[in-house]
Amino acid sequence: MKKFVHLHLHTEYSLLDGMCRIEEVVPLAHRYGMKSLAITDHGTMAGVIKFYNACVENGVKPILGSEMYVAPESRYEKKSDEKRSSFHLTLLVKDKDGYKNLIKLSTISYLEGFYYKPRIDKEILSQYSKGLIGLSGCLQGEIVWYLKNDNFDKAIEIAGTYSEIFGKENFYLEVMLLNLAEEKKVIPLLIELSKKTGIKLVATNDCHYIYKDDKLAHEILLCIQT
Repeated sequence: MKKFVHLHLHTEYSLLDGMCRIEEVVPLAHRYGMKSLAITDHGTMAGVIKFYNACVENGVKPILGSEMYVAPESRYEKKSDEKRSSFHLTLLVKDKDGYKNLIKLSTISYLEGFYYKPRIDKEILSQYSKGLIGLSGCLQGEIVWYLKNDNFDKAIEIAGTYSEIFGKENFYLEVMLLNLAEEKKVIPLLIELSKKTGIKLVATNDCHYIYKDDKLAHEILLCIQT
């Protein structure tokens, strides 16, 4: 029996959004028998060293990453179009090259692409994709955005672009079941897209807090943010 591993998790370093405190969530993962755990904070790598050390101390394999913001076109274009100013994309480090490239992308997102959020684009991602695994992201991802807006052909095109950037074996379509209304439409379409393109699916949970009882506190945190 294969065990589930969280590949999409937001710690307190996803400011005013993530509530999974590293010193709490990592020991809990170990207690639940999870061999590995990922960190994918919004547009930052600020927590990866603390997360890495906590994982090593608790016997959990750390998977370093970030949920990055991708500009619809160029990272230098500082305007919102009919779509949005950025889409979400989950990046996970595969090896040492991937770690160096994620650092590079994170730096560029602040120095060159910042517009409301630290952003990259597909051009710079193509240059620094070696050693990285890409997941298509949450309901704010680009592929899902086109699926939600009834443009299946464009979703296939974007999926193909990311598959070329990372290599087909290093790009996955992210499927989440969070009891959100939009998922009823999107999940069957992601499955269909997977069948048509051969891009594999991966199940994630977009963790922002640890316990069910944290839901209200998280809603208050989001209210403060917005």
